[in-house]
Amino acid sequence: MKIAFKMKLKPGFGEEYTRRHNQIWPELSALLKENSVSDYSIFLDEETDTLFAVQQQNGNSSQDLGANEIVRKWWAYMADIMEVNADNSPKSIPLEMVFHLD
Repeated sequence: MKIAFKMKLKPGFGEEYTRRHNQIWPELSALLKENSVSDYSIFLDEETDTLFAVQQQNGNSSQDLGANEIVRKWWAYMADIMEVNADNSPKSIPLEMVFHLD
């Protein structure tokens, strides 16, 4: 199943967000893959600081991994540059697929 969602950066943090993701922790990458998350891309609309994410899932949603210590540390690491919930999880809005060309 392919899912998409959007998140929001705090203004001016596009480069920092990219830098942090270019250095994604190996243990976080491994955790996502172990939980059947693949083909994961995040795009940035620089005009609105909106992040658009798309991922292929063959199991649990990556959003279901919030109880994992690695994920919680990543959320805390990213909380200073993103709009987050009280638990530091990114504010995330699921998007409905309305078209797909295969």
